[in-house]
Amino acid sequence: MTSAELHGDELIAQRHLRAEPERVWAAFTSPASIAAFWGGSHATVPPESVSVDLRPGGEFALDTRAPDGRTRRLRFVYVSVTAPRELVFDESVTGLRTTVTVQSAGDGTDLTVHQRRLPPELRTAQAVDGLASILDALAAHLQHHQPTQGRRTP
Repeated sequence: MTSAELHGDELIAQRHLRAEPERVWAAFTSPASIAAFWGGSHATVPPESVSVDLRPGGEFALDTRAPDGRTRRLRFVYVSVTAPRELVFDESVTGLRTTVTVQSAGDGTDLTVHQRRLPPELRTAQAVDGLASILDALAAHLQHHQPTQGRRTP
């Protein structure tokens, strides 16, 4: 289960995932995996819209498509990339900074997504629920896309 809390201009979500840290890292850095979970329960992400230039200064971009058909382009710039432990990226229009922390924990991985400098329009219960649904979708994606025995996943 995902826990997510809003504290002023910060949103923090945490979830334990039954997957190795390398698989969680790959999910956050592979365009196909990002498309599979990023929209959570509130949007879809067309796989062809996702681009990842995984390096400090590189861009991570995707389109989200709402149920009513509206599409929104999201663009982020990587600030730091410390594989397979931490990603930090900024959304240049709003100044939102997101830190994704991946930590080995017992039978899987503890994942924390910490968003700072949320603009006022994202300081809502809907934003909290949206981030939680993204991590729930990530957990489902990892569960349904188990690595084939004897093969490593990207």
